[in-house]
Amino acid sequence: MQTHEQRLLIIDDDEMFCHVLSRALSRRGYEVMVAHDADQALTVAAQFVPTMATLDLKLEHSSGLKLLPELLITVPQCRIVVLTGYSSIATAVEAIKLGAVNYLCKPADADDVIHAFEQQEGDPNIELADNPPSINRITWEHIQKVLQEHDGNISATARALGMHRRTLQRKLQKRPVRR
Repeated sequence: MQTHEQRLLIIDDDEMFCHVLSRALSRRGYEVMVAHDADQALTVAAQFVPTMATLDLKLEHSSGLKLLPELLITVPQCRIVVLTGYSSIATAVEAIKLGAVNYLCKPADADDVIHAFEQQEGDPNIELADNPPSINRITWEHIQKVLQEHDGNISATARALGMHRRTLQRKLQKRPVRR
């Protein structure tokens, strides 16, 4: 059981996910607050001063990657785990470079979140994939990388990829392709 010094801020625009995760972590002894957008997250973080935070990569009106450094300025001691249903290698690398301590793909439950915060070092014994990623997965990863390079600007990304903006929007609305 955690002490009440374990203050966790959940930042996610999915209210049901926040409710479920918040309840599960509260039952495990964490003091939990929730924010649904970037402005609310910064306000709550300044007042609540969390020791940990989960941050959704794709908030409704902003990017979790843009919010991450701002959160660390507001609460520098906070350990942040990025959660996303839109995982890619490019966003995982950027999240870690920007100061996240871990990166989890949704669906993730309270145990996954706790484990992500507890994991202090990399695991050199992690299993390597037997087969390379599919061409569809490589395409998804490339789109995410180019989108990141253009600060989430759909039009600039579409131009860089040589595709129509609406086509890119349709591709981005789909879930990432499995390996």
